[in-house]
Amino acid sequence: MTISIGTFNLNNLFSRYNFQAEIAALPPHEAGGIELTFSQGDVQARTFMGRLVKAKNPGDTAQIAQRIRTMDVDVLAVQEVEHIEILRSFNRDHLGGLYPHVALIEGNDPRMIDVGVLSRLPIGPIVSHQSATHPDAPELRVFGRDLLGVRILDARGDKLLTLYNTHLKSHYVPADEDPVAGAARANARRRRQAETIARILSAEERRGSKFVLVGDMNDPPDSADLAPMLFVDGDPLHNGLAGAVETRAAKAESPGQGPGPACAQWTHRYNPPGAAPPVYALYDHIWLSSALAPRLRSAHIDRRTKHGGDGSDHDPAWVVLDL
Repeated sequence: MTISIGTFNLNNLFSRYNFQAEIAALPPHEAGGIELTFSQGDVQARTFMGRLVKAKNPGDTAQIAQRIRTMDVDVLAVQEVEHIEILRSFNRDHLGGLYPHVALIEGNDPRMIDVGVLSRLPIGPIVSHQSATHPDAPELRVFGRDLLGVRILDARGDKLLTLYNTHLKSHYVPADEDPVAGAARANARRRRQAETIARILSAEERRGSKFVLVGDMNDPPDSADLAPMLFVDGDPLHNGLAGAVETRAAKAESPGQGPGPACAQWTHRYNPPGAAPPVYALYDHIWLSSALAPRLRSAHIDRRTKHGGDGSDHDPAWVVLDL
């Protein structure tokens, strides 16, 4: 049998009410963290770092749904989803119930963005590693979101493979922090996360096991900070997207904005301030265990039509495996 496995950062799939006039401004004491406020009835408004957290724009939601339907993969790992109920309603209302099996466990992110799984195939045990720590900071949870492990089964209930989905530390540095020191802290956090992933997978997966590690890694595959993640119990992982093909060519850059992407293997475009050209990188990864690498039949990236993205600032990617 063949199985297709994808990953897609849905870019803030929130269920919040989208206020336009009810809240004119936020009080100064709400400048950090999360606050809950209440207006008429049971309507809720949530803020993060002084900003109102809004529901995803309906047009953007429709676009990501269309992209998912076009991909038509068997198993889809998703990132930046508020909770399991919004993922279930999104699957029901926008995907027509395409995926009968849905998994999500609340993680650690203060913005409440979690990782989840949509699957046509049955799901077995679901394991969260949100409480994992790193020796460099044993008092802190190392994952800002989670490392979610999901066993994918065939129709008879036998194990096909284990899928691990994660969303590593971003490069974002708050405006009130020193940019150099902030970037160094973010990189160090991402490296600790990578080391923890390798430790967990080495403990849970024997050599010869069939497993896939996917997610928004917020770094390209050759990042030095991700290097520790790429060996599980001494066995190398294999980049399933190394030869991925685009569903369409990338949109050309405007004159003076640089030459555009150097290759087809990218899922994220960052447009820095000033005159610097946009940076293209493969942030969304699919890593295959050595047992699955020979079974890779094709790899794909659904290319956006707009520079800012079609419903998300990430492009979805997937692989097809022959099991």
